[in-house]
Amino acid sequence: MSNIFLKGADISFVDEIETEGGAFYENGQKKDVLDILRDSGINSARLRLWNEPTFDYCNPKKTMMMAKRIKQKGLHFLLDFHYSDYWADPGKQFMPKAWEKLSFPELVQAVKGFTRDIISDLKKQGTLPDMVQIGNEITNGMLWDAGRVDGQWNTEEQWRKLGDLIQAGIAGLREALEADEKIPVMIHLDRGGDNEGSRYFFDRMAKLGVDFDIIGLSYYPWWHGTLEQFKENLNDLEARYKKDIVIAEVAYPWTMTPPDDQPLIFNTEEWLQPGYPASAEGQAAWLRTLMEVIRNVPNERGAGLYYWEPCWIPSKRTWSVGHENNWSNLTMFDYSGEKLSSLDVFKE
Repeated sequence: MSNIFLKGADISFVDEIETEGGAFYENGQKKDVLDILRDSGINSARLRLWNEPTFDYCNPKKTMMMAKRIKQKGLHFLLDFHYSDYWADPGKQFMPKAWEKLSFPELVQAVKGFTRDIISDLKKQGTLPDMVQIGNEITNGMLWDAGRVDGQWNTEEQWRKLGDLIQAGIAGLREALEADEKIPVMIHLDRGGDNEGSRYFFDRMAKLGVDFDIIGLSYYPWWHGTLEQFKENLNDLEARYKKDIVIAEVAYPWTMTPPDDQPLIFNTEEWLQPGYPASAEGQAAWLRTLMEVIRNVPNERGAGLYYWEPCWIPSKRTWSVGHENNWSNLTMFDYSGEKLSSLDVFKE
């Protein structure tokens, strides 16, 4: 890992927002959102990659384009392979359509080849990622049902298959690189405050001999436990696995008032953390506390965090993701695209 503390933003929706007419402002002046983010202290950008989505966003072609912009701005770049044509998370890990009829050995080769080809193309373009995620929130496995490990699929054989699929992605990444090139690999779960769940998964990875560098966790406090549980989990994972830890997704609301009549995903006052109101000030204070917890992980293993979709403003009615934007009170821009003061917390 580099010795910079990662203060990152997932900007996967930016291309769609801009293409569809959305814009971003600082003090009323329209600017490139990547300039606003960088000048506010963001030093890394994360992109999700879907195999063949039905819309022209988050696909290999657009990822190449966005990678170029990220690198032109001098930002560190985290690439997040979902290995799906659509969202992959603990509740769904859809097999890409093109891979549905493959045998398991063929699927392993497909994962390896796809990863290698994407990394090779980025390398040719001069925009290699600085870190790569093999799968997204793979707590219950990936590429279902082949690599599924929850419920009835929680068997030794299924865990071995998941291990083979992860190793195939890592092998594909390394095949695209020269011997002296090294890109750290993250394995990402959604278990921010869940020590038992985190340990269960990473003990399995250790037993299977999966060769990765970084533990990635999502931490949304209304889903993933208290700040105390989060802190205890980070410190225990560091002691147990001796790996760097990156919080790959975080968010907190700046308002409870929706922009329109659509329901927001964060819509319950009880979900607010005591002492952290839904305001730009409360959002900044929450992030300040979170960064302090991460920085205080022993042996400097708390490597940073990524704010999830700080730019996903409600600039259009229907999104490629197939639903309304229910996230817009969790951004770091107001509903009209004006930068919130909380974004400057990353400068501190």
